[in-house]
Amino acid sequence: MNRNVEKAEGMAEQPTPSTKLIARLFRNYLRPHLGAFALAVGFMTVSAAMTGAMAKLMEPIIDQVFQARDYDRLLMVAGAVFTVFLLRGLATYSHSLLMNKIGQRIVTDVQRQLYEHILKLDLAFFHSNASGALTTRFISDVAIMRTATSECLTSAFRGSLTLLFLVAVMFYQDWHLAIGAFLVFPPTAMFVARMGRKMRRVAGSTQAQLGQFAALLGQSFQGIRHVKAYGMEAHEQANAATMTETIYRLSVKGFRISALSQPVTEALSGIAIVAVILYGGMQVISGQNTPGALFSFITAFLLAYEPMKRLAKMNAQLQSGLAAAERVFAILDMEPAIRDQGGAKPLHTTDYSVTLEDVCFAYPDGTPALDGVTLRVPHGKTLAIVGSSGAGKSTIINLIPRFYDVTSGCITVGGFDIRTLHLADLRARLALVSQETALFDDTIRANIAYGKQGATAAEIDAAAFAAFADGFIRELPQGYDTVVGEQGVKLSGGQRQRIAIARAMLRNAPILLLDEATSALDNESERAVQTALRRLQQGRTTIVIAHRLSTIVDADSIAVLQQGRLIEQGTHAELLQRNGAYARLYGQQDFVQGDLTPLPIELQHVSRQGA
Repeated sequence: MNRNVEKAEGMAEQPTPSTKLIARLFRNYLRPHLGAFALAVGFMTVSAAMTGAMAKLMEPIIDQVFQARDYDRLLMVAGAVFTVFLLRGLATYSHSLLMNKIGQRIVTDVQRQLYEHILKLDLAFFHSNASGALTTRFISDVAIMRTATSECLTSAFRGSLTLLFLVAVMFYQDWHLAIGAFLVFPPTAMFVARMGRKMRRVAGSTQAQLGQFAALLGQSFQGIRHVKAYGMEAHEQANAATMTETIYRLSVKGFRISALSQPVTEALSGIAIVAVILYGGMQVISGQNTPGALFSFITAFLLAYEPMKRLAKMNAQLQSGLAAAERVFAILDMEPAIRDQGGAKPLHTTDYSVTLEDVCFAYPDGTPALDGVTLRVPHGKTLAIVGSSGAGKSTIINLIPRFYDVTSGCITVGGFDIRTLHLADLRARLALVSQETALFDDTIRANIAYGKQGATAAEIDAAAFAAFADGFIRELPQGYDTVVGEQGVKLSGGQRQRIAIARAMLRNAPILLLDEATSALDNESERAVQTALRRLQQGRTTIVIAHRLSTIVDADSIAVLQQGRLIEQGTHAELLQRNGAYARLYGQQDFVQGDLTPLPIELQHVSRQGA
């Protein structure tokens, strides 16, 4: 846990220059909204001009109303003040509304682009990044980016325009005094810039730690049964306490840096206002200036002080936003290694044989998985792959859809190297059922329909019937409209597996990949599903990974892997006769070789029994 904390606090040692990030934010996300932004700036200009007019109106109020006691001027000045406040209110509402719409549109655009890009990344990316940490990129980081692109832009333009008009009033009243008052600006700007660099580093570390905390929450919630079963609540609480304490410490540090600009700005501004009062007061006393002009100058300076503080505070917000943008851009800049190569072509063939030619593969972390494996599955035939855990069985299943690419050798479909085919075209010819049933928190109908876009209700029902799932589905309170919960938690293991098989049946792909597809079924349900799978396999090229060897005795060929190498291959009978590795595996399994005769389709009542 301490390593995670150190990693979070040590992030962004050499962050991307702010100018590059701002330019990218403008180019990619703000430029499409330049029309609305220009209109918002117009309203900001009106609002800033009215603030300057408020300061200028102090002169006639003091000199012509309070001192000269001019009744006619009183009504005129009162009307002018009301007009100024009304115009400023309307302009502020208008530019705030426009900038909020731009900001929300930017959030939407970034989230959509980020999601589209992440879905294109390799499986290895998802294996090395926790889902909770990725979720924070979509929610927390993108929301902070919105601050950098909309709120900070609003503060920057509105504050700068307000300062411009107020400075104009100050120089109009007394340019000597204005120059003296603005001597505090350079040291303030230097201090704010220095604090901004520190804030950027702390913000990046805070957001990284928030991502790790989200990952911890996701893992503990998904594994809550095991947390409770093993009595690990205290352990998880300690992990969460360590992370939240780190987030607290980083957040306080960030606030301290952000808030430090206020006392510095207050002190420097206090020096300036004292100088203005002393110098301006002497001018009024000596008759060189009027009280109204001095009061107007002081009002303009005090009004300028507020946007100056906002600009100082904005820099901290901007740096937090840029740190978030840097994390988002880091993902957007990732290029998937698994993608269509130049000259990739569609798969036009009626031969869906699958061949592995001298395939070697090692995972990105260097773990070897396959060493010179050569296998051929003729069109319409079934190859079963068996072996002990870690032998490389699932690796083969991952290589055929190009979840990973081979390190050396090649895999062909119908004689075509799969790396030369359009990726989408290749995967459209595949149906996968794995031991990890991936069900979404949606209805059963939607989960089955995931296998084929635009599937009709009749097609979905037929697929469920063929998978021996129709019976138990119809007995559920909402039938096919039953929501299964996250990862299908409301269903039994066997029910989840049969829905996954129904999804593969609906896809009706010429190549089937079955990775322990019946591992979650009891014996009786397994016989029913095996019958359905046999029917589904007819005329299709099928690769089966099976733990229970009794389920693959009828395979056209059985390949035995050991430590990533092919050591035996043949039919069930041939391999038993050799009395080698397969025979030993077969003999070690504790099962009764009962009747594996396919069940008649009428025995649909089997599907009513959830495993």
